[in-house]
Amino acid sequence: MSTDYTVSTYLLQRLKELGVDHLFGVPGDYVLDFLDQVIESPVEWIGTCNELNAGYAADGYARLNGLGGAVVTYGVGGFSILNAVAGAFAEMVPLVLISGAPPGGRRKTGALVHHLVADYERQLEIFRKVTVDAALLDDPATAPQLIDRLLATCVSRKLPVYLELPADMARAVCLPPSAPLATVVRCSDPDSLKACADAVAELINNADYPAILAGIEVSRFGLGQDLLELVEQAELPFATMLSSKSVLPELHPQFIGLYQGGWSRPSVQHQIESADCLLSLGAWMTDLDTGIFSNHIDPQRVIEVGRETVRIGAQLYRQVLPGDLIYELVPRLRTRSYLDLHPGEPRIASGDFVPRITAPLTAARMYEAIHSFLDDSMILLAEPGDAFCAAPEFTIEEAERFIVQSFYSSIGYCTPAALGVGLARPGSRPVVLTGDGAFQMTVQELSTLMRQQIPAVVLLINNDGYLVERMLHEDGPYNDIKMWRYADLPALFNAGTDGIGIRVTTEGELHAALQTAAAEQDKLVLIELCVQKLDCSEGLRRLGATMRAPMPRR
Repeated sequence: MSTDYTVSTYLLQRLKELGVDHLFGVPGDYVLDFLDQVIESPVEWIGTCNELNAGYAADGYARLNGLGGAVVTYGVGGFSILNAVAGAFAEMVPLVLISGAPPGGRRKTGALVHHLVADYERQLEIFRKVTVDAALLDDPATAPQLIDRLLATCVSRKLPVYLELPADMARAVCLPPSAPLATVVRCSDPDSLKACADAVAELINNADYPAILAGIEVSRFGLGQDLLELVEQAELPFATMLSSKSVLPELHPQFIGLYQGGWSRPSVQHQIESADCLLSLGAWMTDLDTGIFSNHIDPQRVIEVGRETVRIGAQLYRQVLPGDLIYELVPRLRTRSYLDLHPGEPRIASGDFVPRITAPLTAARMYEAIHSFLDDSMILLAEPGDAFCAAPEFTIEEAERFIVQSFYSSIGYCTPAALGVGLARPGSRPVVLTGDGAFQMTVQELSTLMRQQIPAVVLLINNDGYLVERMLHEDGPYNDIKMWRYADLPALFNAGTDGIGIRVTTEGELHAALQTAAAEQDKLVLIELCVQKLDCSEGLRRLGATMRAPMPRR
């Protein structure tokens, strides 16, 4: 056995094999030997300012790359990144977390080493609750099999996994792989699939007003192109949701808009809720995806397609995968068009923004200008808050160019996630739309964005505090934050010329700032957008009005 091939080498080779070219994280003594081998490997190390940000960056990377990875030390590193891993678990993001740990000898004696929390099993057990699989790599003979099992599960299930690597195991010698990683290939049961496809096709073909609702799992399982073929072959109208926005191109003539229950545009709500046969593909009926449960879809008219099951009324078809069902439906559905009978309301045009030069900046005009600025070379990341309340009105021309954490909704996610997005898609430009409260949580990653020369555009809405909380509840001093000189931050974080900061208070200044951002394609540009404290999108006003209403007892 070669003394050069180690457990770390094995893990890094498998990650590279699965398309992971970057690992995000923070060094610490229990993981330094592993990091030495990362530096010697083809996988690039991306150091972040803290572990939470590393997790968010790996999450953003995984959403576009298909798999992401983060590396932290034991205890302080693991528990710092825990929130990001929980978010990845909630939102079905395939993320691999590698945590260093005290060496095996210390574990056996129960030594009270630094970073330990209560006992040596505690961190592993906690991560078991927010991952699909977790393992301690404490034996070089079994480590390869455990690594393969966890990575295959992560890729197949689209959920995070946790690998705990004791310091003395990083250089432990093991056997190299004898074959490429055997990823888990899930298969439909042929009989169940045929029966299901026949039943679904019959319902859709006999319906007068069928429609398709494309949910988050269409994106997570990479089914966008397959679904687009079905949509175009059958000429059926389709809608998406906030969590699945841009899974299909939004300029497609059969796209009717974003469905959010009672918050939807009237034509979208009517077409989805009055459909006599609704093919719901991987849609999650969360509070923010349904306008705080203001949806009124008759379940008896829904074909509910999940990860491995399809429900039609009381009938449940097991072991039917959505990709297989889509494939089987293409030749079974008759071609017809509903576009003439059900024209959707025109979406906001993203034409040129014409500024009123001296007019004070307002939220409505700000969002109009941002919509005009976006193009198909950009990937928009909308922060939980007013940003993702306004984003439904933006038309995203190309598929998969919108990132949102709409279910878990951890504010501060988007700035570090842009780091991962920029590295996963080097030909695209991340555009972060965030609020000042969220930005203050993870601001340090501006530094890493500039160090990695990622020319992100950060559109920072400065309304002096936690706007969402002010709209949801009677305002209080807990919603106040310290005012920063945000436009000075690129200069503060960078001694060179890789970042530009601009503060705008008028429409004319905003127009000029966006022109600068468009011209400076190789630089990070931060634009501080100063608006009044309670000025916000109509979407956030609807959210506030809904949440202020009395809560139902059930």
